[in-house]
Formats: sequence, structure tokens, C-alpha cells
Amino acid sequence: MSYEVLVACEFSGTVRDAFRAEGFATVSNDLLPTEAEGPHIQGDCVDVIKSQQWKLIVMHPPCTALAMSGNSTYGVGKPKHHERLASIEWTMGLFELAQQHAPYVCMENPVGMLPRMADQYVQPWQFGHGETKKVGLWLVGLPWLDPTDIVEGREQRVQMMPPSPDRGKKRSIFFPGIARAMARQWGPIIRRA
Repeated sequence: MSYEVLVACEFSGTVRDAFRAEGFATVSNDLLPTEAEGPHIQGDCVDVIKSQQWKLIVMHPPCTALAMSGNSTYGVGKPKHHERLASIEWTMGLFELAQQHAPYVCMENPVGMLPRMADQYVQPWQFGHGETKKVGLWLVGLPWLDPTDIVEGREQRVQMMPPSPDRGKKRSIFFPGIARAMARQWGPIIRRA
């Protein structure tokens, strides 16, 4: 099958399934197997991006070393600062690679240390989720997302997760409301292209 949309660095299928619901041939990709039934390529996202030209690439590169919340471990003078520098280089290289293989690109990452500011920051509470987690979107060829469902009650659920072996995995699952907004608002643009 030929795919139009690639959702890189996603094992949950959240964004993939939002675009599939809007009629797009979409595949997710991650080093991990998918946790939701649907098209998924397990493996290195660099190889998958290079495998064809895509209409849209949405990426969720790992943010552990990039996020400001990790400054006590990855900041200047800290033991893992070299990992942050390597992560910045890899992530920005991935963003450039995606632009060579798709006219529309969205890279999602939290507030962090990337050298270029995100084009837009959104919050889950703007898309039907009663929580806060500032999400940066680096956009190529795509407009800002318009909020779809403002929620009044808000908590910091993701940041307050207790330590556990799968905490990082749980924290990386994207918000379905934002994913639906991406598919519904960007889908018509991609379809016209």
C-alpha cells in the first residue's frame, strides 16, 4: 500500500488514527511496536522518511534530553549535557530531512533547548483535555491550529506522574484532541495539494 502521511516516532497510533479517520492513507513509525491496531513500520524513522516522498510528515522526536524539565540532568556542566547536544543535532537534522521528503511537516516537542523556537505553542486544555502541557509545533507549509474545545478545569497530570519504569513512555503519548484538530484542520490543505 502507498501511504500519504507518515507519523514518525509514534507507537500509540493516536495521530495516525486521527488522519486515517479523515480518509488519509497514514502509517505510524517507531522503534517500538504499535500499541494500537493499524499500519505501523517498526524501525528507524530516518530510513522510513527516506523511503518515499510523503504529503505530510508529523514527527514526535524523543524529548527527554531536550526538555527544559531535564536541565538538572542535561544542562550545561551536568553529567549528561553531551547527550543533550547530540539530541539537538539529531532532532534538527531529522526536521531538515523531513522537509526534503514532504511539502508539509509538523514536528512536535515540548518547551526545550532546540535552537529554533516553535512556530506555535498549544495546550491540551484548548482541545478538550483538562490538563496543562505546553506543546511546541514546528510547522512547514501548515497554519497554526485553532483551539477546538476550551476546558476550564486544568491540572498538570503529565508532569506529576510518579516515577515508574514506563513513565517516559506514558508521558510521550500524544493528546487525541490535538491529533483530531491536526487531521481536521490540515487535512483539507493536504488534500488540495
